[in-house]
Amino acid sequence: MMMRIVLALSVVALGVALAGCGGDDAAEGTTVVASFYPVAYAAEQIAGADATVTNLTAAGVEPHDLELTAQQAKDILEADVVLYLGSGFQPAVEAAVGEREPGQPSFDLLEGQELVAGEGPHGDEEHADEKEESGIDPHVWLDPRRYAEMVRTIGTALDRPEAAEELAGRLEELDEELAAGLRDCERRTFVTSHAAFRYLASRYDLKQISLAGLSPEAEPTPKALAALVEEVEETRSTTVFFETLVPSDLAATVARETGAETATLDPLEGLSPDAASAGADYFSVMRENLAALRKALACT
Repeated sequence: MMMRIVLALSVVALGVALAGCGGDDAAEGTTVVASFYPVAYAAEQIAGADATVTNLTAAGVEPHDLELTAQQAKDILEADVVLYLGSGFQPAVEAAVGEREPGQPSFDLLEGQELVAGEGPHGDEEHADEKEESGIDPHVWLDPRRYAEMVRTIGTALDRPEAAEELAGRLEELDEELAAGLRDCERRTFVTSHAAFRYLASRYDLKQISLAGLSPEAEPTPKALAALVEEVEETRSTTVFFETLVPSDLAATVARETGAETATLDPLEGLSPDAASAGADYFSVMRENLAALRKALACT
């Protein structure tokens, strides 16, 4: 009799222990740290309701400038999965990822992508070699087909390939929409303050002229500025694009000198606080970019 009681209590205790462990796992789910908006957006769409996705780059923060807090560094060290872009895009994130224990899953989403060198400012003879010095251009997410490749990698990382394939399918439909919208245009050259749109331009047979090169904070010399004004005039560009997270002074200066107007072309490195609160996402912003390009290029 005593043996049966002990055995029954042992079974109950084991069941409680197992239930407790299962409950903790279900409550916590998978913790995912994503380095900035396009990565975090894809992870949130793919990961499932039980996962927690942390975006290291807050709305309104320029991701190139990200410096990690102590808590963010801790989050990287302890996350089940870290998703980021290497090649010097966010050095602080790469450094923290390097401190993770061997075997902890960390995915550099630029691996496997065919990348190009960063583009220096146009018209700047004094900095003609800056293209080589600016490193790799990381802005692959602005080409929906390339972004779909990143999405599939995230699906593999999170063991959610079907969810990833659904999102990739939507991106391929967006690609077709952009291709159709930019097929028949009076002009094929557009002017931007930041050389972020090379992959997009390449995908849709366009050409970008950048005022400040790959770094959004870079500024051309006065001599280079004069050359930029001349080049913009030669292309008959009616619009100089600036972006949401960096000052628009340079774009405004060139537009004023050339008689062009200014407009926003969003590199989607992060959402502005207003856009985030209004419910904007990758797809809505890319469609706004399409509308802006169609107007600037006089597309039919």
